[in-house]
Amino acid sequence: MSEIKKDHSIGAGTGAVAGAITGAALGAAAGPIGSVVGAVAGGIVGAKAGDSIAEAVNPTDYTEHFEREYRSAGHPDGAHDWRDYGPAYTYGYTSYAQHRERGFDDAEADLERDWPQSRGESRIDWTGARDAVRDGWRHIDRRREDAGR
Repeated sequence: MSEIKKDHSIGAGTGAVAGAITGAALGAAAGPIGSVVGAVAGGIVGAKAGDSIAEAVNPTDYTEHFEREYRSAGHPDGAHDWRDYGPAYTYGYTSYAQHRERGFDDAEADLERDWPQSRGESRIDWTGARDAVRDGWRHIDRRREDAGR
């Protein structure tokens, strides 16, 4: 599978899952059938949104960009390294499709709440991860704007 095709599949899949969860939650107000209809509709819309994100930002390029940025900035905190910050940038990418309509500032409380389950082996708390996650979001926003999406 080509790198571009794989990236679109990841983007569409991530968006579909996020959309299905959101759609099911919204449809639940109409009962069980509403949940099912909401999940299907949300999955379709989410897949489209995820695919457009994948078109604007290649996850491999995204990670390489932020690793270069991290290394060139030089961080005075010697207790943490890229292995700690990399997951925060990844979290910025993977959470973007689910929350982008609200924007980072409006979604921050949810992002902070979910950081402990999303951080993997990172040793930084939300306070340390916040700027990296926000930078990741802004990078995707700029790329999508440049692409006219």
